[in-house]
Amino acid sequence: MSTFSEKEIRPVQLMANQRIAALTDVGRMLSRYGEFVHVDCPACGANAHAPKFEKNGINYVECKECNTFYVNPRPPLDVLEWFYRGSPNYAYWNEVIFPASESVRRERIFVPRVDRLLELCRKYEIHTGSILEVGAGFGTFCGEVKKRDVFTRVVAVEPTPDLAKTCRDKGLEVLEVPVESIQLEAAELFDVVASFEVIEHLFAPIDFVGHMTRLLRPGGIIMLTCPNGQGFDIETLGTTSNTVDHEHLNYFNPKSLAQLLTSCGLEILESFTPGKLDADLVRNKIISGEFDVSNQPFLKKVLVDDWERLGAAFQEFLIHQGLSSNMWIVARKPQD
Repeated sequence: MSTFSEKEIRPVQLMANQRIAALTDVGRMLSRYGEFVHVDCPACGANAHAPKFEKNGINYVECKECNTFYVNPRPPLDVLEWFYRGSPNYAYWNEVIFPASESVRRERIFVPRVDRLLELCRKYEIHTGSILEVGAGFGTFCGEVKKRDVFTRVVAVEPTPDLAKTCRDKGLEVLEVPVESIQLEAAELFDVVASFEVIEHLFAPIDFVGHMTRLLRPGGIIMLTCPNGQGFDIETLGTTSNTVDHEHLNYFNPKSLAQLLTSCGLEILESFTPGKLDADLVRNKIISGEFDVSNQPFLKKVLVDDWERLGAAFQEFLIHQGLSSNMWIVARKPQD
């Protein structure tokens, strides 16, 4: 079995305090529940949906048209801005978990992520003059891209002050503003605009994709990653999945995310699910007693009884069948 596991990027000894910070965040968000608003599907715009489940006082519904599921009602923009500015959970990740796990995250997540980026640029003959990462977080991706010395300019967009400072301390060029505030002349547009695990947090994903497209040079590419709402971890565990949390408002699937990007005038090049942790995540929930598979002999066999022999092969199956809960999509902005 691959040595890559959940505990390497989320050290067990640090996660108890993270759970406390996350629960504090839930309380903060719910304190403004009276301001939540109802929305149509964030992927296709349909207003027909069915209840899916409730977790921590937050309601999730599933679109009857494209099967995206999403938080509805949800916190509006001003509440989200307030929430993230004062989030103890985000502060804990930035100050404790990210530094403790950065070397493993770089090796296991960000080096392969940059490898894939450069492979896609070669495959689709994308000019590598400039790249913009929207939601740069701890700055590890931009730092790895800069180290490769392929792009002439590497820019991190990070509106959260503490994270923006972390990026600057790593020597990165940082725009400490929301993406919608960035204004560029045609000559300043980027060849690649990337965003990793951001779109699921947003009130209006279509506006976000529109702003990313606006900053992209014609012929350039957008790269997005986010949870796959139809992936194994999420579909199997449901509300028990850590991916289903108060911060994640949107759970697209490969078809619905492609539909969203196409509606913004982009051409879909590829969509795939390369995540490597689904089996391990579900296994950990079984072992902890949070998820019962006593009446699911197949899952018990693969994820517990015969884990060493079957675990890695099962994860590879999920990846190749588009069933991992981590999803990528790559789209091109048409030439003028």
